[in-house]
Order: sequence, then C-alpha cells, then structure tokens
Amino acid sequence: MNKVILIGNLSKDPELTTTNGGVSVCRFTIAVQRRFQNAEGERDADFINVVVWRAQAENCHKYLKKGSKCAVDGRIQTSSYEAQDGTRRYVTEVVADNVEFVGTRQREDGDAPVAAKSQPAKPVADLEPIDDDSLPF
Repeated sequence: MNKVILIGNLSKDPELTTTNGGVSVCRFTIAVQRRFQNAEGERDADFINVVVWRAQAENCHKYLKKGSKCAVDGRIQTSSYEAQDGTRRYVTEVVADNVEFVGTRQREDGDAPVAAKSQPAKPVADLEPIDDDSLPF
C-alpha cells in the first residue's frame, strides 16, 4: 500500500505548468514539522515536493501561496533521470489525490482574513429556554 497524508505550509508559491497535451500540473513544496524537538528545543521540518494534476492543480495555483496551510493525501512516487553532467539524479515526490486548503481565507489584498458572514451573538440574557422534551435526542 502506498498512501501518504501530510499537513504543512507551502515554502514558496505554487508553480503551474501545462503538459504538451494540455493537462495542468501544479508543483509546490510543503514544510511539515517533525513531531519531536531537536537538542536546541526547536522542531525541525521536512520539505516535501508535491505534484497535483488537472483541475485541482489550477485550484491550488489560484488559492494557495507561500505560507498557506494545506493537507495533502496521495502516494509517493520516485523517478530518476540523467543530468547534463552525466550523473544519475533521483526524485521523490508526493502525487496528490486530494489537497484540502486549511486555515482562514485571505482577502485579495492579503491584509486580513475574510470573516465568515454570520449573525452577531445574542447576549445570554436574551436567549430563550428550550424544553428538554422538544430535543431530537
């Protein structure tokens, strides 16, 4: 079984490209904090390359940016190629099946989070009592 679930922050803005066949591909790197602290009392992070395809790639490019928190689920894929200097290079990346945007949405100008539209909370004194017999559980 090859299954990966990660939650982290983008270390740079995502890059969107298109294959020769017109398929959208988005690549980004997320920093995932390690569970334990190092000798200095700080938590190290691993920087993991992620690849997203098609419509989800376009959404990632549109809505994610450096610092955005996201959750990725997918699979690990490894490949290799010969570099210009003749050496063999190996690449390991996560091919995402799903990317969830985690955290607050930012305004277009990037100044502050967009607040969810909701009604203001009523003071406790203004709340109406509920009869226990009318509850569905």
